[in-house]
Amino acid sequence: MNIAIIPARGGSKRIPRKNIKLFHGKPMIAYSIEAAIKSGCFDKVLVSTDDYEIAEVAKQFGADVPFVRPAEISDDFATTADVMRHAVSWCVDKDWPVDKVCCLYATAPFVTSDDLSQGLQKLQDSGAEYVFSATSFPFPIQRAIQLSESGEVSMFEPQYELTRSQDLQEAYHDAGQFYWGTQEAFLEKKAFFAPHSQVVLLPRKRVQDIDTPEDWEFAEALFSLVSKD
Repeated sequence: MNIAIIPARGGSKRIPRKNIKLFHGKPMIAYSIEAAIKSGCFDKVLVSTDDYEIAEVAKQFGADVPFVRPAEISDDFATTADVMRHAVSWCVDKDWPVDKVCCLYATAPFVTSDDLSQGLQKLQDSGAEYVFSATSFPFPIQRAIQLSESGEVSMFEPQYELTRSQDLQEAYHDAGQFYWGTQEAFLEKKAFFAPHSQVVLLPRKRVQDIDTPEDWEFAEALFSLVSKD
């Protein structure tokens, strides 16, 4: 069976109650739950949370919340790998025949059911241990600059100062939406960003981290534009 696990703790500080805060009229977590269900990829869509209110909202939109996440993996220092290993271990302990697993973030309003389906297909076809969403940087990272404490400018990689942009290798980053993987990869907490992984490339217009109030405002504006396409 294939399982989606949506990590959603209750203690967000920079954006209080972020996972269930209304985003274009719906709780943020609803977008991930609905995309997972619509994809048809999953036998179970689970939410891993320590918060009763989040659990109730998740159930309203069709997810299951069969356990309460332990406090020791619900604070600011808990990693996605810790949360996923706990959730997958819980499923295995229940004798569920778990095959493929998808970690789907609760704050991913731009994720689509097609993205999730494409990720599963690539995981099955490629033999990779993980497939996750990624996008390209909008500017050559080789031209990045840094500022000293006094405001002086220097390049991280000065050897590329005069290299034409079109001659520089394109770089990509995690889109922060989903990570498909094998049961074993999550249980062993294998690294995501490694040769055993592949990616589903997304257009930059559908990628936005939502960690601060400014991020939230930008994401809402971007969503309004993308939804008109």
